[in-house]
Formats: sequence, C-alpha cells, structure tokens
Amino acid sequence: MSEPELGRASNGTITTKVPARLDRLPWSRWHWMIVIGLGTVWILDGLEVTIVGSMAGRLSEEGSGLDISSAQVTGIAAALYVAGACSGALFFGWLTDRYGRKKLFLITLAVYLAATALTALSFSSWWFFVFRFLTGFGIGGEYAAINSAIDELIPSKYRGRVDLIINGSFWLGAMGGALLSVVLLDTDILPKDIGWRVSFALGVVLGLVILLVRRHVPESPRWMFIHGREEGAEELVADVERQVEAEKGRPLPEPAGSITIKQRHSVGFVQIARTLFRAYPRRAVLGLALFIGQAFLYNAITFGFGAILVTFFDVGTGSTGYYFAVIAFGNFTGPLLLGRLFDTWGRRPMIAGTYILSGLLLFVTAWMFSNGWLTATTMTVSWCVVLFFASAGASSAYLTVSEIFPMETRAMAIAFFYAVGTAAGGISGPLIFAKLTESGVVGDTVLAFCIGASLMVLAGLVALFFAVAAERRSLEDIATPLSAQAAAEGAGSR
Repeated sequence: MSEPELGRASNGTITTKVPARLDRLPWSRWHWMIVIGLGTVWILDGLEVTIVGSMAGRLSEEGSGLDISSAQVTGIAAALYVAGACSGALFFGWLTDRYGRKKLFLITLAVYLAATALTALSFSSWWFFVFRFLTGFGIGGEYAAINSAIDELIPSKYRGRVDLIINGSFWLGAMGGALLSVVLLDTDILPKDIGWRVSFALGVVLGLVILLVRRHVPESPRWMFIHGREEGAEELVADVERQVEAEKGRPLPEPAGSITIKQRHSVGFVQIARTLFRAYPRRAVLGLALFIGQAFLYNAITFGFGAILVTFFDVGTGSTGYYFAVIAFGNFTGPLLLGRLFDTWGRRPMIAGTYILSGLLLFVTAWMFSNGWLTATTMTVSWCVVLFFASAGASSAYLTVSEIFPMETRAMAIAFFYAVGTAAGGISGPLIFAKLTESGVVGDTVLAFCIGASLMVLAGLVALFFAVAAERRSLEDIATPLSAQAAAEGAGSR
C-alpha cells in the first residue's frame, strides 16, 4: 500500500493522491457495502411508483377510502410526485455540494420514509396529493446525493456498469411492487380500503432497514479534501486500502498521479450556472436531451401501462400487476446485461445506440398497436424489448450528468438536469398521456407513443455528436475540478 501523500500550502492549496488511490482499487467487499447501502433505495422508489400506478383503478373505486379518480392518480398525483422530486433535487442537491454526501443521503431517506408513512394514512385526495409531493421531494434529493456519492467512491474501471445497474435496480422494486399489488388488490385477502395502505407501510419497513445499512457508508473522500477535511479523507482511504489488501492478500499498485487543489467551502449558483452553460455548453445540451427523452417515456407512457391494459385490452385491475412485472424485468435486464459495454465499448456508442434503438422500436410498437395486431400479451412482449434498451439509456443519463461536470458542481448538476428534464417530460408527460389514454381512442394513445419515441431518437442523435468518452477515466480527468483550476491560476499568478 502506498503511503498517504499530502502537501499543504499556507494559502489552502493541497496536493493529494486520493482520487488516484480510489480509482486503482480492485473490486472488494467495501464496494459491495457502498452498492447495498446506497443503491437499494432505488428498489424502494420502484416499489412505491409501481404500486401507485397498479392501484390507480382500485383507489378510484367506491370503498377505497379515498374520493379520487383513476385519472387523478395517474395524472395529478403523478405530476405532483415528479414536481416534488424536481424541487427536492434542486434543494437537496445544493445542500449536498455544500454540506457533504453522507449527511444528505441520510436526511433525504428520512424525508422519503416519513412522507410514505403519511401517504398510507391518507383520508382524502388533498392529503394523498400533499404527501405524494413530499415523497417525491425526498426521492429527488436521493438522486443528487446518491449518484454523486456512488461515482466518487466507485473505481473508474467499474463506474459505468455499477451506476447503470444501481439506477436500473429501480425495476427490481417495480417487479416487487407489481406482484405485491396483485396480492394487496385481492379483496379476499385485504379489504379495499386497507390493501393499498399496507403496501405503503411495507415500503416504510424496507426503508428503515436501508437506513440502518446506510449509516455505515462513508463520506466521499473527494468531497472531504476539497472542503478542508483532507486528514479525514487520507485516513478513510488508508483504512479502505488496508481492508482491500487484507482481502486480496497482495499489495496494491502505486496510484497513477496526484492533483493539486485550492480548498473551498461552497460554490455559488452563479458560478455553477456559468460552469454548466459557459464552460460546458455541449455537455449541458446533452444532459437536457437525455433527461427530457427518458422522463417523458417513463413518467408518462411506462407508468400508464396499467391504464392501457385496462382501457384497450379489458384486463382487470387486479391482474395488471402480472403484466407490469414482466416489463419491469425487461427494464432491469437492460442495464444488467448492457452495463459492462458502457465501460468497454464506450459511452458514446452505447448511449446513442440505446436511445435511438429504443425509440425506433417504440415506433414499430405504435404502428402494430394502431393496426390492432397486439393483444395484452404481445403488447407486453413488445414493451419488454423496447424497455430493455430504453432502461439502459435512461440509467446512462444519470451516469452522464454525474461524471461530465466538475466535482464541486456534481450534485447540483445532477439535480438541475434531473429537475429541468423531468419537469419538461415528467410533469407534462403524465398529464398529456392520462388525457390521451382516458379518451379510449387508439389514435390518441398512438400519438403519445410517437411523442415518446421521437424524444428518445432525438436524444440519441444528440448523444451521437455530444457524448463524452468518459469510460475508464478519472472524474478529475473528465472535468477538471474548479478547485484545481483555482490552484493553477494561483500558481501562475505568483
């Protein structure tokens, strides 16, 4: 193991090998702890969103305990959930860059759990709407805090596949939520007004377990040495190196190099905006395109799949969960099987390819649907194929915006692109889609499909020209930290 090397100048400038030391680590039990502690919350998100979508029909039925319509659940409630997520991403994203990854990924999970528990106690539509918003508020903060922490802790060799699989684990929760909804919608097991409440309560229990595991996930050493806690960063990395060497039974290779930075405590909104749009305009366009495309596809079309089955194929509300579990499986296998290629074939071909191919396949699905050639089963199979590629592409959107901007703006960059892209596609999408599918006219639903497909293809074309070759590269190499730029400028002026 290499000895920690740390040089400090009187003006707050330090030289450290922490990033290189983290990137040269082999995969170990310590990394599995990071994945389990941070990634499992996506399973919770998938569980929650899917249960709400699957239970839209039941919640609107007489005797459910709520005076609410199916369109309100899939339209207004879904839009409020996304609006909360956008707001939470921006609010907690700013706090994450300022106060650290660990504090915020504990706080955001606590907000999420409290709001979910209170959703289970809903007695009126306005209560349900309020706590759907607050649940989204917590989840939005999770996206910023967790994605930034994951990318800063995982070695560059594995960063792409790990990020994609973790984001794709949402669909494990979706599968569980879909199958769970089948049981909880069975009135022979639970009354109409109890089953949906129990589903939210189970999510709270799972979340509490995750909270206990997450307490052991460390702060990002990269964030620490920039914010004046370099001794803590050195000690943390040295401890991890000792654990990994003991596990592997061999010494670690020497780190590749060092970085010199000028420590700082915060970055203002003006500087963040200037960095994103003036220093990296092509990357900013890329981030917006990827998020808008995937947000419309998933927040509108995919989560309205149950309504399509009920409206056009006469599938009972109690059986839609089986179908959704199948497309959720397709969604998870995409990042799982294709994730490695993002690290080997590269970001540009894989991001562009998954977006464009999923869009083209969705056009084909819309064409077959418009001609009446699909049944509930073949429609589900078609969606599985589309979403196998779309899910890998959508997960890569989070990976992209978390690794192509400077360290000091990482959480805020994730928050910004998630919020803007999701607001454009994720708030307008459910409202538009609910209106189109509610009409029961095939042509209206085909139009919704074609809008989603067009946005995915367009985003893929943007990636073809603007995507960054970030595979197997250090985060500091992909985008020079602002603190390193400041240190270089200070050295040049002396």
